[in-house]
Amino acid sequence: MEIKKYIAENESGMLEELFSLIRIPSISAKPEHHDDMLACAERWAQLLLAAGADEALVMPSAGNPIVFGQKIVDPKAKTVLIYAHYDVMPAEPLELWKSNPFEPEVRDGHIWARGADDDKGQSFIQVKAFEYLVKNNLLTHNVKFIFEGEEEIGSPSLEGFCREHKELLKADVILVSDTSMLGADLPSLTTGLRGLAYWEIEVTGPNRDLHSGHFGGAVANPINVLCGMISKVTDADGRITVPGFYDDVEEVPQAEREMIAHIPFDEEKYKKAIGVNALFGEKGYSTLERNSCRPSFDVCGIWGGYTGEGSKTVLPSKAYAKVSCRLVPHQDHHKISQLFADYIMAIAPDTVQVKVTPMHGGQGYVCPITLPAYQAAEKGFAKAFGKKPLAVRRGGSIPIISTFEQVLGIKTILMGFGLESNAIHSPNENIPLDILRKGIEAVVEFHLNY
Repeated sequence: MEIKKYIAENESGMLEELFSLIRIPSISAKPEHHDDMLACAERWAQLLLAAGADEALVMPSAGNPIVFGQKIVDPKAKTVLIYAHYDVMPAEPLELWKSNPFEPEVRDGHIWARGADDDKGQSFIQVKAFEYLVKNNLLTHNVKFIFEGEEEIGSPSLEGFCREHKELLKADVILVSDTSMLGADLPSLTTGLRGLAYWEIEVTGPNRDLHSGHFGGAVANPINVLCGMISKVTDADGRITVPGFYDDVEEVPQAEREMIAHIPFDEEKYKKAIGVNALFGEKGYSTLERNSCRPSFDVCGIWGGYTGEGSKTVLPSKAYAKVSCRLVPHQDHHKISQLFADYIMAIAPDTVQVKVTPMHGGQGYVCPITLPAYQAAEKGFAKAFGKKPLAVRRGGSIPIISTFEQVLGIKTILMGFGLESNAIHSPNENIPLDILRKGIEAVVEFHLNY
């Protein structure tokens, strides 16, 4: 049976299966959803078996359970390992949702719910494509599944699980649908992800909050000092000033820069969408280069002193900031973390005490477009969307992708179907039904061509 006909005849049942997953509030960031994590893992195992897996297990990890499934058609054949995550972001603020985030609704050709795209909808695409291939005896290689429940909190348990079960997870390539396309009519494959390093800075001045009239001008203000140090991390050209920061940064090849330059991009529309009058970034690079294949530094949060209603003339005892760097492939986040901490301590004045606490981080990733699996993914997009996908690097980070390469020695194909309008991590997350259908068709074509 042709895939479009298969989807049309089975869509109502498919959607009920997807909705059964979405209705489970598998929010990894909230301890009170511990039981929901297990319930969602068990539901995925049931659906994998129903789709044609030989086995589907809910396995323990150091944190939330991991779902492993597989179908071995020939021990000598190639193996595709499909990764996804079943945990979702918290749904707050609830008052901004037009419908219950955990009671999916179909409106205007979209499924609206938390996890509709990230990542229950996208992982469902993978499983339904697998189901079609199995039921129509079209699967010629082995398929394994690993679904985790901690991606939205940094995948703290998955590396240990991979190290413990390297043989079980042995494969030729990993396939992931947890990324986005440039647009519904601009299919694209993600070929690179930036890494991440994250810190909290604490600045302590006097041993208590002081009266700014009595002490202002005589005692260093921790907030002033913190802002001064942060201002020194980047220069007027948008370059990061930390010594050694760029030592391992690989320049983007000219051929790739030319490819990026051909990506349709309306800078005026981009500025209008986010409500800014002008853009800023590292001198010498385009906007699309800056936000995908160059490093960046950002203050993610800053606080201290009095922030309540009205005024309070206080010289605060402490000030804090959470800051992060997006890194590019070959920059080691452990090395960068130490370089940054050393730099902040070096520029800290002796009028205050400074503490830099490294938080989480991850490596960047690049996928060669010459891989047979990448070319199979290209054919999948071309068949489903009617045009060859563009190869693009993305500015975000999925740390586990580089971990797969380091621990399992396997490259990953990032075959995602998300759209910016799908509002992942935000109120009113959604996925168009049309994209869901085309995604299944594209993944089927990937398997037929791999």
